[in-house]
Amino acid sequence: IYDDLRITPLENGQPSTFSIDWADNAPSPSEIDWPIEKDLIVRGHALVEQYVGHKLPVQVKLNKRIPVGGGLAGGSSDGAIMLRALNEIFSLQLPRETLIDLAMQLGSDLAFFFSGGSAIVTGRGEGVVDAPVNHTHHLVLILPDFGCPTGKVYRTFDELNSDAIVDEVAVQAVIDGAAPFNDLAEPAMTVQSRLRTLRQQLSDACGQTVHITGSGAGMFILADDAAHADRIKDHLRKTTADVALLTTHSVAIG
Repeated sequence: IYDDLRITPLENGQPSTFSIDWADNAPSPSEIDWPIEKDLIVRGHALVEQYVGHKLPVQVKLNKRIPVGGGLAGGSSDGAIMLRALNEIFSLQLPRETLIDLAMQLGSDLAFFFSGGSAIVTGRGEGVVDAPVNHTHHLVLILPDFGCPTGKVYRTFDELNSDAIVDEVAVQAVIDGAAPFNDLAEPAMTVQSRLRTLRQQLSDACGQTVHITGSGAGMFILADDAAHADRIKDHLRKTTADVALLTTHSVAIG
């Protein structure tokens, strides 16, 4: 599941244009109901123009597949790639540190996409330390027909966990191969009650733990192998409505 971001440089003096649509094979499309000037690709472009002090005329077409409000960092990855692409297309020669500083003005998880892979991220998101994971999992990815508002989920986390600290032992256990955990799961289910109901329904149907992706509302189930993942998907497809079900194989989880 990935978005396509196509950026075409224009002649000097031409206005930049932006469009966002769903790809024909998007697994869980929804209404694009936000002003385009609020999208991170547009904000990222404006931020780089402001930093370099001159216009960077482009035609931008974003074809989305990553669900909105699914906790899968679609908007953040698009925004980060916009910064990287402008730097390359216009030969701006901005160092990586500058790009990360700009990224942090757009959102806390954008800096991760200047490293990628698996990592431990600290601070507001600017501290990214590679944490290689030497094991793989097979997943069934579950995409509900609703999303979770990221900002509200994080504010709810603060309300529920005013004295929260990093559980370094739990983090290292995930890197070493233990089952993943997500401290945003409870805040997400508090904000979006349908997520709690659906998660329980899915867990009852397959008899396995259902994990929540990021700030929700995406979910996933770990499988033993590719065939097991396909069996879980087929079973859930018969028992659960209003979700898109995908099997994803050989995914490193950190």
